[in-house]
Amino acid sequence: MADKLRTQQELERLQAKYIGTGHPDTTSWEWKTNIHRDTYSSIVGHPPLLSYMALAENEPAAKVRARLIRKMLQPMGPPPPREGDEPMLVDRKADS
Repeated sequence: MADKLRTQQELERLQAKYIGTGHPDTTSWEWKTNIHRDTYSSIVGHPPLLSYMALAENEPAAKVRARLIRKMLQPMGPPPPREGDEPMLVDRKADS
C-alpha cells in the first residue's frame, strides 16, 4: 500500500514540476500545445537543429528563431470553448 501511495505522490510531483506530463483532465488541445511548445523550444535550444531549419527554409537563423519563439505563444491557436462557457454577447444598445 505504501508503494502505491509513494508512486502516486511521485507522479503528482512530476506533473507539478513538468506541465507537459499531463493528467487525466488534460484536453487534446492542451496536450498538442505542450508537444508543439516542446518541439519549438528544442529546435531553438539546439543550434545545429536551428541551423538545419534555417538552411532548409533559406532564411537567416535569427529570423527562424524569432518565428519559432513567437509560435510558442499559441502553437495550436486559441483554446476551444469549454463546456458551460457561454459566448459573450455584446449589447450594442446599452453602450449608446
